[in-house]
Amino acid sequence: MVVRRRPKPLLIFLIVAGSFLILLAAVYLFLASPVDGSDHEKIDIVVPSGTSVSGVAEILKENNLIRSELVFMITVRSKKDLYLQASTYQFSRDMSMEEIIDCLVKGNSYNPDAISITFREGERITDYAEDIASVTNHTQEEVLNTLNDRAFLEELQSKYWFLTDSIFQEGIYYPLEGYLAPDTYQFKNKDVSISEIVEVMLNEMEVELEPYRSVIEGNVHYYMTMASMLELEGTNTENRKMIAGIFQNRLNANMNLGSDVTTYYALQYPMTSDLTSEQFATVNPYNTRAANMGGMMPIGPICNPSVSSLEASVEPIASTYLYFVADKNGNIYYTNTLAEHEAKVQEIKDKGDWIW
Repeated sequence: MVVRRRPKPLLIFLIVAGSFLILLAAVYLFLASPVDGSDHEKIDIVVPSGTSVSGVAEILKENNLIRSELVFMITVRSKKDLYLQASTYQFSRDMSMEEIIDCLVKGNSYNPDAISITFREGERITDYAEDIASVTNHTQEEVLNTLNDRAFLEELQSKYWFLTDSIFQEGIYYPLEGYLAPDTYQFKNKDVSISEIVEVMLNEMEVELEPYRSVIEGNVHYYMTMASMLELEGTNTENRKMIAGIFQNRLNANMNLGSDVTTYYALQYPMTSDLTSEQFATVNPYNTRAANMGGMMPIGPICNPSVSSLEASVEPIASTYLYFVADKNGNIYYTNTLAEHEAKVQEIKDKGDWIW
């Protein structure tokens, strides 16, 4: 009788993991390979000053020079201190993605003083001011003063269709909150003006909003505010669309949105610890937990949202749900009644999965 040994779990795991990594590497190599190794024709490509990494990726994909915008962006952002130079290039479809990136880094006239600024999705203007101050010759205070300068803001309003009078409502902390497109941008040097940085980000936002213009133009501030809440409440496009539908249900029922993230913004607190019941009850036009906010949106955006959240604000998923709660693992649970919601919260706490 032959006794066969069962494979050990660790061995099985290593085999599966190894196979997955090999598959992943193969997929990457394919997506990074030349689009057409036999096509040597030169294509003129212009990368304007201030173009974001996603903007460069879009230009290259439109000209069929790379296979995947996402893989291009991930590759660029994974390389530390890598700056893409604004210039005019000649690329061909027989070039690999790495060869194209190498050319973009060297540029036609390499600028060793070039700087890169990464603005992250879901962060506030105060965070962005700090980001700018960390790599330019401007202080955080100078950045915030510029962003609150009425004359500068009115000049911008005349250029961008999505900057409406709503940004000037009394009680708004920062008029451009929510309107600056998160991305990684390159500039010539540390002396870049604050106004140039802001306009480059607004140019990118205009590109991101254009597909939704016909829907949002009549009430753009609502959609930008909704997107900013969805950015912090959800984790992906699908659950953000679900939450958007729930918020709409609550507004229709004249209920408070009850969004904790709006309280943190109202108080200008970081979301690093729980708040007290008194803090959640603070009367503030941003705080949707306040008793006077039934059926009301916050006065304006509470962060700068991603394209995912912009899409979700325009395309909410209809449901009967009125409540949702997330655990510390990012799982989101939806319920119809307050009793069900409170039971789910307690269940999450009992499991030790409460966010705090």
